[in-house]
Amino acid sequence: MGKRILIHDYAGHPFQVQLSRELARRGYDILHLYFGNNNTPKGDLEKRVSDPRTLSMEGIYTKQPVQKYNYIKRWLQDLEYGNLLVARIKTFNPDFVLSANTPLEAQKKIMQACRMVGSKFIFWLQDLNGLASYRLLSRKIPILGNLIGCYHLQLERSMLQNSDRVVLISDDFKPIMEKWRVRQDLIKVIPNWAPLEDVPIREKINPWSIQKGISDKFCILYTGGLGLKHNPNLLLQLALHYQDRGDIRIVIVSEGTGSDWLRQKKDELGLANIMLVDYQPFTQIPDILASGDILVAILEPDAAVFSVPSKVLTYLCAKRPLLLAVPSDNLAAKIVIDNNAGLVVPPGDVDAFVGSAEKLANDETLCGKYSRNARLYAEQAFEIKKICDQFEDMFV
Repeated sequence: MGKRILIHDYAGHPFQVQLSRELARRGYDILHLYFGNNNTPKGDLEKRVSDPRTLSMEGIYTKQPVQKYNYIKRWLQDLEYGNLLVARIKTFNPDFVLSANTPLEAQKKIMQACRMVGSKFIFWLQDLNGLASYRLLSRKIPILGNLIGCYHLQLERSMLQNSDRVVLISDDFKPIMEKWRVRQDLIKVIPNWAPLEDVPIREKINPWSIQKGISDKFCILYTGGLGLKHNPNLLLQLALHYQDRGDIRIVIVSEGTGSDWLRQKKDELGLANIMLVDYQPFTQIPDILASGDILVAILEPDAAVFSVPSKVLTYLCAKRPLLLAVPSDNLAAKIVIDNNAGLVVPPGDVDAFVGSAEKLANDETLCGKYSRNARLYAEQAFEIKKICDQFEDMFV
């Protein structure tokens, strides 16, 4: 006990924060770092009265907000962010650094800093960013994008090969690790989860749904990012399908390019049934999810191998039926299918997506079954003490 552990999660997701809290309760000296001015949904990153004194949480702030869609500026910001992390690692001098969701240039600097101070570096692989960069940029910018993608691919592979330990969120990543010659004895698979204690079951009629004027509407709800990995047209098609139904709303809690595109289409087509809401505080999440009668997640086919949408795990806690437009071999899809918690359709099949929404909207009994199964899975799989035991085994 008493080891100093730095947990870095660039995104500031809820479940990483929960892990830090649990480790601190076990006597570890925990510093939890995250990117403070990254505009994405975040967990409860404020110090609670119940938190042990061994837990500290700090945001790391670059000079400007993240320039997500300007490659040059984003690359410079990633370097700036990495340098800020290096400085904090040197002052904290941890025994272990567990880093997730980090831009590869910044992750490289974290790894170098660990070598300088003698810390063990654990690569918590949430997404295969190098592989994603290669696939997406090669398609978007054929020549330059291919070169940049190859560089990121090689960088990610090299860091995984040279990490002290690697945490994978899915067995699906194992074949790639084997292909990349990452030592199998250094790999541990720990699936992602959601903080069950922070997503209690709430009623449909709640302060958030009343405030938004949707407590008496049937709501098809989407929350989270809408970026390159997602196709917002699926949500638009839902709205078009239900545009003559005054009792149905398509509620989207998001920000970014996809949300902006939907806002434009809403105005162009006069779609009064689309409600677009900016990201909300994490404390509002239980009421937001309870406001939805169907909870939706989407993921493009190219992203399936390197991304598992964590929003699906949070959805499972809310005791609501799920509708996924996600490749069936993605881990999130497998969980929903295997546990009979909702419907999964191919991401490119608009008719199947709309048809599945219609099926759920018209079958209260089916929705009830899926809802119960979703929550049951969450209660069985998201026990933080058991999850923390698996991480704790690595801090030796």
